[in-house]
Amino acid sequence: MDIEFGLKTTPMRVAYTDILRVWEEADTLPEIADAWLWDHLLPLAGPADGPILEGWTLLAALTARTRRLGLGLLVTSNRIREPAVLGKIASTVDAVAGGRLIMGLGVGGTRQPADTGGIAGPNPAEAEYAAYGLPMVSPGEGLARLAETIEILEKMWSEPEFDFHGRYYTLRGNRNEPKPVRRPPLLIGGWGDRTLRLVAEHADLWNIPGPPHNGLDFLAERSRTLDAHCAELGRDPAQLTRSVQYIVDYDDPAGTRGTVLDLIGAGFTHIVLSLRAPYPDKVATWLVDNVITPVRDRL
Repeated sequence: MDIEFGLKTTPMRVAYTDILRVWEEADTLPEIADAWLWDHLLPLAGPADGPILEGWTLLAALTARTRRLGLGLLVTSNRIREPAVLGKIASTVDAVAGGRLIMGLGVGGTRQPADTGGIAGPNPAEAEYAAYGLPMVSPGEGLARLAETIEILEKMWSEPEFDFHGRYYTLRGNRNEPKPVRRPPLLIGGWGDRTLRLVAEHADLWNIPGPPHNGLDFLAERSRTLDAHCAELGRDPAQLTRSVQYIVDYDDPAGTRGTVLDLIGAGFTHIVLSLRAPYPDKVATWLVDNVITPVRDRL
């Protein structure tokens, strides 16, 4: 089984130099295929006044300091930037990266009902979006906007010039040069039925948070739902890479290995190991030695 591993550094209450240290180390380790940030403007946990770095700006800086890693945001909020502006930002980052960008996308903040299924608890997007003057929309509108963004990005990355007339976005005479070095693989994050339909229609990779946010039974059920959408569309589900995030426990590498093996057993072949700050010295090497290599030896 071909399993790939990535790492994620959440830019919350951590300095740029610390994240850079981890990414530069990971760039030298072929066992780590890719590295990821997130896309939030306020801390999601702990003191509300903690520092946080903006995702795409930080990604551009890290891109210029690495040479091998695939990279992206896990995932970009579709509610923060207009689609064509996002497409231009992503095209620029890919030019700096020499074709290493993976385009991670999600619906972003939406008004959620009390019972959301899967991840429970208060909706942190409410305070975040209010603080930055971003309107919250219904889940249905958020999904429709995401679908239009995907169409716009595909056109920006393939057509010399185009117009777009959607329900939510209108473009006239869009030109996007330079094009990405390659079409960036599209990763869509989420777990709702309608999101999974978009995954089946458009994505190259599907990502979902794993334990403790979502248990193995829930992940397996969502994966089966994705299979059903693929079947309805006539798409081979094997064409989709199933990606999952898991927060590493530095004090329990054996437990981390066990959970990773369970996730692989559930059909996930791209494992993103999320690191808590502060990052130990040589943490990327620690991941390889204590998690990635022992897991591969068990497969």
